[in-house]
Amino acid sequence: MITLGALKLSQHDVENIVFHNTPIKIADDTKMRLSKCYELIKDKSLGDKPVYGINTGFGALAEIRIAQHDQETLQKNVIVSHAVGVGDPLDFFTAKALILLRLNTLLQGYSAASPALTHHLVALINANCAPFVPKKGSVGASGDLAPLAHLGLLCLGVGKALIGKEKVDAKSALMHADLKPLQLGIRDGLALINGTQAMTAVAMVALRTCRHLAQLADMNASLTLQAFGGHKAHYDERIHALKPHDGQLKTAKNLATMLNGYHPPASIKNKRTQDPYSLRCVPQVHGATKDVIRHVQDTVLLEINSVTDNPLIFIDEACSRFDVVSGGNFHGQHVAMALDYLAMAMATLANIAERRIELLLNEQHSNGLPPFLIDNSGLNSGYMMLHVTATALVSENKTLCHPSSVDSIPTSANREDHVSMGMNAANKLLDVMANTTRVLAIELMAACQAIDLRHSDYISPWAKRFYHSIRNAISFRKEDGLFYDDLHKTLALLDSEEMRQMTHELANN
Repeated sequence: MITLGALKLSQHDVENIVFHNTPIKIADDTKMRLSKCYELIKDKSLGDKPVYGINTGFGALAEIRIAQHDQETLQKNVIVSHAVGVGDPLDFFTAKALILLRLNTLLQGYSAASPALTHHLVALINANCAPFVPKKGSVGASGDLAPLAHLGLLCLGVGKALIGKEKVDAKSALMHADLKPLQLGIRDGLALINGTQAMTAVAMVALRTCRHLAQLADMNASLTLQAFGGHKAHYDERIHALKPHDGQLKTAKNLATMLNGYHPPASIKNKRTQDPYSLRCVPQVHGATKDVIRHVQDTVLLEINSVTDNPLIFIDEACSRFDVVSGGNFHGQHVAMALDYLAMAMATLANIAERRIELLLNEQHSNGLPPFLIDNSGLNSGYMMLHVTATALVSENKTLCHPSSVDSIPTSANREDHVSMGMNAANKLLDVMANTTRVLAIELMAACQAIDLRHSDYISPWAKRFYHSIRNAISFRKEDGLFYDDLHKTLALLDSEEMRQMTHELANN
């Protein structure tokens, strides 16, 4: 059980709750404080003083006063009118993380969320339910309005939802969580949608995969170097101590660990003193990606424990008076820029992996391997088209890495005249990650094929373990066949618990 409200959420907490179904509860003192604050604001907001989002309209309509008898309708209207996302939905884990992150900001006590709303969100998480959230439709300021409004629809029992990975109607999800459709409190509609939780949820879940891919890329490079017959001297710790970026040091250590026991026979050992950059500079390139991942994680952890609502409601310690202050904490610029940066870092892993694939396939550079890693080439095309697929994915990544965060289109009658485009950055990152995973899978297939073609048992013990995991999924290709099937089996393996355990071990060696 993880108690929310008293402590900051960590990456470990989020992963336990989202991926491992660790139950949550709200700290008792947090419940008491939220209840007192809500009652105070409910009483005071009945007067003549305008309180944004409670007795006024939203955005460019903020100067329009809302009568008391219409205030509940106002909160419902902001949900149903804003839930206009389009495109494919967020995956289940990201949608579940979205609930958790929005709940965490409401529990800080500056949003005037009702106790009933926070109870709803806790129950949904504990029942492993999530909203059906289309990916597109947020400009990343004034909050991720459209994605978060789809969470509001689930609370109202409207539309679609997810129980685990099964798509159901929202009312069925509420029943599964032992809930009824929520009667929204005086500010619950706006409190649900005014924040950066959609883009930040994508970032939190993506970071888990990015860390996995960064370690996997090291494993790939080790296997490719051994298939090529390259030098392990490039990873001498004395070199990297003179340029001690954390990621570079860690990558060099990883490579040294995985190459321990690698002794290529003279027949395949590269005769050149220096290997190509795609092998020699792995610590510098992969290491830079690891440092970006760490930077982005720091930014995202700060964001998830921040209050991203507007307006913010500051209440004195005695819960006797409050101030309503408008600001811009809903603006997603920090996260948007971090997501663009992370996409660039992940694309870099694919860039250098594609060059390593080329090394193995090109007989002019492959140190004695047959063209396109196949015997009787000509009759057989071998890995020729798998490499073409990798190049297409790498090229697409370069297009996708144009930063979203430098764009802005004014909305809401120019009231919201600068936006972050953070959700666009998040969606591009997901595409870049998927492409990078596929390129790494192709490299891994090629490295195993090359090792088999060497007909020599010279690779390191660590590499043998990795190699055998792949060979349990796909076989050596003596001739052309359905490489498509091999690729999809390899992709499934890369996402398996076995492979995640292996990358976790490497990260902690």
